[in-house]
Amino acid sequence: MNTETTIKPYGANRTTAELRAAFTAGRVPVAVYGLGKMGLPIAAVYAENSGNVRGVDIDPAVVDRINDGDCPITGEPGLPALVSDLVSSGALEATDSPERAAAEASVHVVIVPTVVDDGRTPDLSALDAVTNDIAGGLDNGDMVVLESTVPPGTCTERVRPRLEAESGPETDSFGLAFAPERTASGRALADIRGAYQKIVGGFDKESTRVATAIYDEISDNEVYPVSDTTTAECVKVFEGVYRDVNIALANELGTFADDLSIDVREAIAAANTQPYCDIHDPGPGVGGHCIPYYPWFVVDSVDNEASLIETARSVNESMPAFTVDRVIAGLSRRDILVSEAQILLLGVTYRPGIAETREAPAYPIATLLRDAGATVYAADPVLDDFGALDATPVDVSEVSALSLDAAVLITPHESFDDIDWSAFTDLFVLDSRDALDDGDVPHEVDTLGVANDPDGDDRR
Repeated sequence: MNTETTIKPYGANRTTAELRAAFTAGRVPVAVYGLGKMGLPIAAVYAENSGNVRGVDIDPAVVDRINDGDCPITGEPGLPALVSDLVSSGALEATDSPERAAAEASVHVVIVPTVVDDGRTPDLSALDAVTNDIAGGLDNGDMVVLESTVPPGTCTERVRPRLEAESGPETDSFGLAFAPERTASGRALADIRGAYQKIVGGFDKESTRVATAIYDEISDNEVYPVSDTTTAECVKVFEGVYRDVNIALANELGTFADDLSIDVREAIAAANTQPYCDIHDPGPGVGGHCIPYYPWFVVDSVDNEASLIETARSVNESMPAFTVDRVIAGLSRRDILVSEAQILLLGVTYRPGIAETREAPAYPIATLLRDAGATVYAADPVLDDFGALDATPVDVSEVSALSLDAAVLITPHESFDDIDWSAFTDLFVLDSRDALDDGDVPHEVDTLGVANDPDGDDRR
């Protein structure tokens, strides 16, 4: 990290144009704390615009790989080549010493994970640790920017007081802003570079101005300033809550298919021809590192009852059990006990093509089937490690050799299109995503959200 002729961005009476010029000239050294799936792409985009970034990670192996020009993150187009080029040019380096990075940086960007514990309370321990590290090296005129998704009020009620109590600068002598990452796995660089407007909310007007100036260089899209850090924090969690509630509506409607004797998916598609209607599709549950957690960030932050948000979470969390019930019903129509059945789960990750399993519905589905006595197999083309899945992993190329009673399509990876379904005899198939072409599957196919006729076939 180049610290010669550096400037401090906050409160130095520099014009916005002067600040942007200094940033792109590498005179505003940046530290990015957290080099995971989102952190490394953010550090890389900062580095390609400023040429002066030190990334921080507590894992020495990650640091060594990055400093060797290697990229420890997979599934992000363009990222390996960008990291290699940036490290080679000296624009990006990594360290496992947050104290060193904090002491030399003028801008501190935090992108560490926030999850919820078993009691559904947000766990901010990683953020607290990074905040303490930054506080130890914080100087007058430094700028702290949080990109991590956090409960509303975190910047004002947790981060700012900790920085003020543990650092040397006086109150109001450093900047603090929240600028939520709005990225999706598999397209991080495109999203960071400007797929969406960049939301920025500062602790004060100067913080907002400085953060806006920086992100005007980072993003090709517009920067969207909001009133304060709490408003900016709400923007990201509200996005997740909206999707969770919408998915819950679709999932609940999907459970009505047999009662209504219709294809609920067809009805949703027709309803969505009105521009004010945008109902999602039903499925076996909600996974990932965002949507299952963000509703609890809101619930934990307010005194009022969040009955709609909590109900939506309950509906989505019930879908693995509903999926298993459909499997058991399909087996029953064939006079097969689930306790004697061999069942294949197709897809373990929460999204096709993305090696991310956090909160993926395959895990509770496998556990429920195993608890019911079934022999459970699982195949996923993008996973090397299935973790604590209650199933026997099998390669996709080997599934046709299994003696199966049922198969459940959970995540529609492209490679599943090549499965030879004719290799199986008398198979029950549950398509939880409406991804199979029934003409290619010479077996009974039950699609989640589509009613069955008395013989068990989809009513279509």
